[in-house]
Amino acid sequence: MTPRPRNERRRVVVTGMGCVTPLGGDAVSTWEAAVAGRSGVAEISRFDPGGHTVRFAGEVRDPLDLSDLPHKEVRRLDRTVRLAHVAAREALANSRLDLAAQDCERIGVAIGSGIGGLETLEAGVRMLWEGGPRRVQPFVIPMIISNMSSGYVAIRQGLKGPNLCHVSACATGAHSLGEAARTVERGDADLMLAGGTEAPVTELSVAGFNAMRALSTRNDAPTAASRPFDAERDGFVLGEGAAVLVLEERAHALARGAPIHAELLGYAATGDAAHIAQPTADAEGAQRCMRLALQDAGLQTADVDYVNAHATSTPAGDLSEAHAIRELFGPLCDQLAVSATKSMTGHLLGAAGALEAFFSIRALETGILPPTINLEAPDPGCRLDHVANKARRRRIRVALSNSFGFGGTNAALVFATDSG
Repeated sequence: MTPRPRNERRRVVVTGMGCVTPLGGDAVSTWEAAVAGRSGVAEISRFDPGGHTVRFAGEVRDPLDLSDLPHKEVRRLDRTVRLAHVAAREALANSRLDLAAQDCERIGVAIGSGIGGLETLEAGVRMLWEGGPRRVQPFVIPMIISNMSSGYVAIRQGLKGPNLCHVSACATGAHSLGEAARTVERGDADLMLAGGTEAPVTELSVAGFNAMRALSTRNDAPTAASRPFDAERDGFVLGEGAAVLVLEERAHALARGAPIHAELLGYAATGDAAHIAQPTADAEGAQRCMRLALQDAGLQTADVDYVNAHATSTPAGDLSEAHAIRELFGPLCDQLAVSATKSMTGHLLGAAGALEAFFSIRALETGILPPTINLEAPDPGCRLDHVANKARRRRIRVALSNSFGFGGTNAALVFATDSG
């Protein structure tokens, strides 16, 4: 990847943020819970988990405010789309964007999902098997396809610019942001609503990930189950939610007096080409991705103050990422703060990268680094400054956010305070 010189690219800033997560129903409550080090993990309520080995997850517990939608329409939306709608609506409000005053052909949407409408898919299969083909509902297919979140947000808001959906497992949200930024950089749009959404707390998903031995089985202590970088970690915790950012060309944002939360300075995507589910021991792909993202941003490793790690709480994944960070940053790791917010939210799969971008931006804005909770016995092989168990006050200028996914797909995003 050879990025164009920064002086030949349009600058991209973040002017709006919205999310709905296991920590809260909006961006404010989610951030407050993260700073407090609270866990959003509890026993599953979306179905009876009694027959399952794993009986807990990070669910969105707050009721979704869908009062702006017709009731009949809500029934035709999978939960992934509902979550995306709520997050996008908040992001738009936060950006103070008056759509009536904008050219909506220059505003696009890129909200991805790693799995799509799995809840609807499972219900449709049950209906087919129990009642036969004539019982299958006509909205099953539109409800399950992964691009419907982008499509629906564009329809509701009247946005006629690029309408995209990236599907790259747990790197989906980060890829969505990075590729949306590229769309703005090259002038194909002035503004993009971008992020990720996922609603994977279903019977098939829980059973399937458990069959892979990917999930933690700490049913007796759900809030302590997600423990990235801890020596006693035993798998990740499934989570649901959505996060959407408004990415806008900087001059366009300044012209309308928009709030600027941060600048998206760099992005890179790489592949391991090694295994469908496991990271490589040498973490070459992850390390290369971080290096290329910094190159894209025009920065050096010494410029980075904070890393929001992908760190899912799996034995192999955390070890691989920690190795990649140490190899790339070398002695600078002693001054580098690294936190794993999945310790509080669980793993939101396709929405994770977008949510962790939100946490990185809030850290830049507030000078507060969210903690890695449940870190009781740090794994010696994951030696880093983990911002363990308690948020830390520290002014930072540059944040790097990592996302890695099944299939060996990697993404890294570089955010910085707006430099004027």
